[in-house]
Amino acid sequence: MKIKKYAAIDIGSNAVRLLVSNVIETKKKTKFKKVSLIRVPIRLGADVFVKGDISQHNIDRLIDTMKAFKSLMKAHEIEKYMAVATSAMREAKNGKEVAKIIEKQSHVNIQIIDGAKEASLIAATDLSDLLSQNKNYLYVDVGGGSTEFSIFINGLKSLSKSFKLGTVRLLNNTVDKTVWDEAKKWVKNNTKKLDRVYLIGSGGNINKLFKMAGKIPGAPLSKIYLEAQYKFLKSMSYNQRIDELDLNPDRADVIIPATKIYKNAMTWSGADKIYVPKIGLADGIIRYLYLGLDKE
Repeated sequence: MKIKKYAAIDIGSNAVRLLVSNVIETKKKTKFKKVSLIRVPIRLGADVFVKGDISQHNIDRLIDTMKAFKSLMKAHEIEKYMAVATSAMREAKNGKEVAKIIEKQSHVNIQIIDGAKEASLIAATDLSDLLSQNKNYLYVDVGGGSTEFSIFINGLKSLSKSFKLGTVRLLNNTVDKTVWDEAKKWVKNNTKKLDRVYLIGSGGNINKLFKMAGKIPGAPLSKIYLEAQYKFLKSMSYNQRIDELDLNPDRADVIIPATKIYKNAMTWSGADKIYVPKIGLADGIIRYLYLGLDKE
């Protein structure tokens, strides 16, 4: 048996995350086991999607966070890590400059990746335990700045596409109707010839919706449930969602636009069930590192 320890840092538009995972190699199979997941609610998208750059306040918070992550990775004796920044930092006018400042002060190297790279990393997650070889899936990862769609036909990845359709953008009214139309067209065109399609959802909001449903792990959520939950959440005030549903303040607002994206994706693809395996970009990065794809 061999055990390797890797880390993934995901600098998104709504939060920053550090995932530490053990990769356990045995004669039978390789297991990816999460050791620690730390989330810091730094909403870069609120800066970038409205003003165009990252504020000094959030730059300082990012530096502090990366210094802390660096110390934690050292304490965990990480062999290898990869830090990526998505929508907010790649669109920020000062994104590259901020990445250089962070590296200089925290010694964490950040790769600012495009939407295609983000979609490919997300699709690299280990879905083997979930995907059926005779079924078709639409994988939907909803973030603060973008949503990545990936289509799996008969259990194998077919194609992916990233759209600037994110929860923080929607909250700040910076999503044009044409973006919704483009996403709808892409999903409909690429699923219309398929037999029954199932959704796979990833991201913090769908994980929270799944937890709220009280389902057993592996059980899907229905489209009917998602639509009802959307109406229920919209009927409550922001304070009520925090007080009565026990949602974190940085989750209580974005969960509504996220639910809208998932339920629309179900409508566009004709899916009536969504599976929630609790995997996402950070998990894809861990697998990417293990396979040595970072050296290519």
